[in-house]
Amino acid sequence: MLPEVAAWARRRTSASVDWPLETLLAAKGTARVSVVLPARDEEGTVGAIVAAIRADLMERAPLVDEIVVVDSRSSDRTAAVAAEAGAEVVAQDAVLPGHGRMSGKGEALWKSLAVTGGDLLVFVDADLRGFTSSYVTGLLGPLLTDSSVGYVKGCYDRPLAGHDRVVEGGGGRVTELVARPLINLHWPNLAGVVQPLGGEYAGRRSLLERLPFVTGYGVELGLLLDVYETHGLDSIAQVDLGRRVHSHQGIEALGAMSGQIMLTAWSRLERHGRMLPMEEPSTALTQFRRGPDGHDVRVSDIAVGERPPMIDVPEYAAARRSLLR
Repeated sequence: MLPEVAAWARRRTSASVDWPLETLLAAKGTARVSVVLPARDEEGTVGAIVAAIRADLMERAPLVDEIVVVDSRSSDRTAAVAAEAGAEVVAQDAVLPGHGRMSGKGEALWKSLAVTGGDLLVFVDADLRGFTSSYVTGLLGPLLTDSSVGYVKGCYDRPLAGHDRVVEGGGGRVTELVARPLINLHWPNLAGVVQPLGGEYAGRRSLLERLPFVTGYGVELGLLLDVYETHGLDSIAQVDLGRRVHSHQGIEALGAMSGQIMLTAWSRLERHGRMLPMEEPSTALTQFRRGPDGHDVRVSDIAVGERPPMIDVPEYAAARRSLLR
């Protein structure tokens, strides 16, 4: 690790226990806080997460001003469960319908900017098990107490939870096999970010609304690289949230996810002037599965869509101008 990266990590890394609720309430002032959960078919976990945030950080202490669940075309009771637990639920496709429909987690996160009012936004995945509100307070700590911090990444231990056992340190396979090598190769100043793909992070609206959002699985990597490019390493902090347990995907799904991560990295290498591409990358992913007559071939399109900075969307910009008058 570069000396300057080690210095950043010492300076900008904290733990959730370093940010007691009383400190955050004293530092909040007039800032509004929005917590956003992008969710698709997460009826088994989303309710407990919403209920914990609402009870601890809205009813017992006035830290969070709104909880918004962006429902990404769920086929189960995700929306109903979230609403019953006390969240405002918004259907992804009902937001900015004039701008068409795109798919993926990043689409839900991008649209959340248009339906929330917070000066600070905290993003939390909806499939977490054993969630505690310290995730939210930890992520808010650096933002509420240091105006030079614009973006906060959560970091944690990631066990791999199977049907009959838990493998400590076995989670985060795409991070370790794809994202971390890419970052160390091309963005070594970001090598100190422990969980570059983690779904728990927070940022200032004034920063987030000026960033493009990749609509697929590359959204976290794209945001991290763009924040670094536009605001520098010292605008980023990370907070140790302890342990993160969530559902895991199969190897084929992880292959598609890895492809989108690589395409996102490619786009930023080109956009940030770090390479001169000779041709565009292919977006077709060929995978194989053993069948009765040999290997069955499955080809999928893993192209990465992208939304423009929200501040460039006329409806959003007009609404923000009206709100700030």
